[in-house]
Amino acid sequence: MNRVDRVTNERKPIRPEPAEGEANHRWNWDTPMMLSPHDPATVYVAAHRLFRSRDRGHSWQAISPDLTLALDRDTLALMGVKGKDVTIARNDGVSSYGNLVSFAESPLTPGLYYAGSDDGLVHVSRDGGATWANVTGKVPGLPRLTYVSELAPSRFETGTVYATFDGHRGNDFATYVYVSTDFGNAWRSIVADLPKGEVARTITEDVKNAEVLYLGTETGLFVSTNRGRSWARVKANLPTVPVYEITVHPRDNDLILATHGRSLWILDDLTPIQRYGEAATAAAYLFEPGVATQREPASDQERDFQGDMRFLGENPAVGATFTYRLNTEAKDASLTIRDAGGAVVRVLSGQDVAKATGLNVITWDLRIAPLPSTGGQGGGGGAGGFGGGGTRGPLVLPGDYQVTLAADGVNAAPRTIRVMGDPEIQISNADRRTLFDLLSELHTLQGTVNRAANALTDAAEQFGQVRRAVRGNRDAPDSLKAAVDSMAADLDSLRRRVSGLGGGGFGGPPNLRSRTGQLKSAIMGSTSLPTEVQVRQTAEIRAAVPRAVADVDALLGRLPPLYRRLAEAGVYPEVPRRAGTGSAGRP
Repeated sequence: MNRVDRVTNERKPIRPEPAEGEANHRWNWDTPMMLSPHDPATVYVAAHRLFRSRDRGHSWQAISPDLTLALDRDTLALMGVKGKDVTIARNDGVSSYGNLVSFAESPLTPGLYYAGSDDGLVHVSRDGGATWANVTGKVPGLPRLTYVSELAPSRFETGTVYATFDGHRGNDFATYVYVSTDFGNAWRSIVADLPKGEVARTITEDVKNAEVLYLGTETGLFVSTNRGRSWARVKANLPTVPVYEITVHPRDNDLILATHGRSLWILDDLTPIQRYGEAATAAAYLFEPGVATQREPASDQERDFQGDMRFLGENPAVGATFTYRLNTEAKDASLTIRDAGGAVVRVLSGQDVAKATGLNVITWDLRIAPLPSTGGQGGGGGAGGFGGGGTRGPLVLPGDYQVTLAADGVNAAPRTIRVMGDPEIQISNADRRTLFDLLSELHTLQGTVNRAANALTDAAEQFGQVRRAVRGNRDAPDSLKAAVDSMAADLDSLRRRVSGLGGGGFGGPPNLRSRTGQLKSAIMGSTSLPTEVQVRQTAEIRAAVPRAVADVDALLGRLPPLYRRLAEAGVYPEVPRRAGTGSAGRP
């Protein structure tokens, strides 16, 4: 046992040792050691007796007698053979027997202690270790010598304590889970509907909801939302594995499992379990989301050359995670996010929103709505294309947002989510607002340019068919052929200016679409104010976009009359539908 300074890495051994002439302390492989929940300088460690230090292990005081049966294990029989007669793997490498293997101090009452031993004793002290009561005989149906695998005093009620016992060492594979509401003077079983043969290894009470219990067994994790009246297995991707310890992270509200042989497992956000009781009665229920923090994921960690032995846990999704429950499968579901003024910031709908019965999860990337995918290189259809930058919207401003779940016309009670700025980035609120407004403007301009470019692309595809037909028609008047060629030249010229003939991709000539998208992406890559060059480029684009849209609308307006001339001359019989930018609401 060591005390480690995590800053200097200094280490100091702090294990209590017997004085000369005293018997050795009997330590278990799984020795209980804990800090007091009431004083971080107070440390407890249990051998066959309980020791307490009030100075972080510098000095120790024994505060209990021997709390075990102190049996001579050589007189105990295993599979019909007494310990003294075993000649191979004597005691299986276990140095001693008659150890304390579980200990806890009440998180509500200092000096209220519970201690359990490997030979089946449960003791309680209500006066800081001055006196101890053996309450083992008050646990109904518990066989003698059954290992006390966990004692968990309640965080909500002073006299309540939960206990699990493990009898598999004696070939007993029954399930032993109990609760006492009077400091261990009386116990009742809460095994309820647990499957037979589930050896109980540990139990933990939730930190927010007294009704919720987490039980670790030899095969996995079970949860109760009604204090043990019924249980449900929590599976998902958790393997079938013994769960020996369970901790609820007090800050992150995550469930941390220590397993035997399969490392640590973390279940993110226990809110759906903690609030499941009320959610189960609603047609649609949105759970209270946690605080969401804007962070830029690290991109400087190259891990592609480390082979397949990458011992890395998966990080939570970047953004805000919403969990909701539907009583029945929905045909349509959406989540609407509004700012403090009630304006809609984002609507999550369609295929992005799961509609299945039961629990569903969706992540909001903390950004305003993205632009539609353009499909061309110049539009940057993904998070960041070569030519036109990304279609993602800028991050929203930090603050409180209201989230509403709608499923088949039924609105669940709205929730509030707090969005925090990246704590490692220093920027004033005024500068953050300036940056957001500028990026929002560029995002809108990019959408306008993309629509104009897409309209030109559609028109070019239509006009290409027309031009090929005119060229192949020997009877077409020269004047019409000249008009078609002139239109083709004007169309190509405008496309080069707006989007590039090849979509304005990487290495192509500059065009308005790529300039707008690349500028937006460049400014979004930093949380500082844009440079003078970027401000100037924004002004140039701000002026160029309306002119380009007007020129596109004008050119598209010249196409229908030309198509009618061709149809009337019998050169091209069909008049294609007119395309438009949509900038003025026209088709």
